[in-house]
Amino acid sequence: MPLIRIAVAKGTTAEVKQAVSNAVHTSLVEAFNVPELDKFQIITEHGADDLVCTPEYLGIKHTANVAMIQITANEGRTTDLKKALYHAIATRIAASTNILASDVIINLLEVKKENWSFGNGLAQYAPAE
Repeated sequence: MPLIRIAVAKGTTAEVKQAVSNAVHTSLVEAFNVPELDKFQIITEHGADDLVCTPEYLGIKHTANVAMIQITANEGRTTDLKKALYHAIATRIAASTNILASDVIINLLEVKKENWSFGNGLAQYAPAE
């Protein structure tokens, strides 16, 4: 169960937010083999004072139209799979929205499976004791 947080600029249209959501989810399904129905996302809009991004970092220029995406997922995927995921997300977002691939910033947090509860106060992935 990846938990996705997507932060976009204030005024981003519902259509663009939906396209970003779909791009992230499709990429997770393909690159990380996430089940199709495993979709948990929080999408928020932020004004210029609340969504801060340096104009250039590591030789990549950024505009005010950034999308910051934080993915919390189970640990254990290879660096190659992570690179494939990042590329797929940025490419899909750029192809389907007005957000440039250079403005897609991704952070992956890896956690152990027992750190999830899918409801009812249960740790469904925790080993039985």
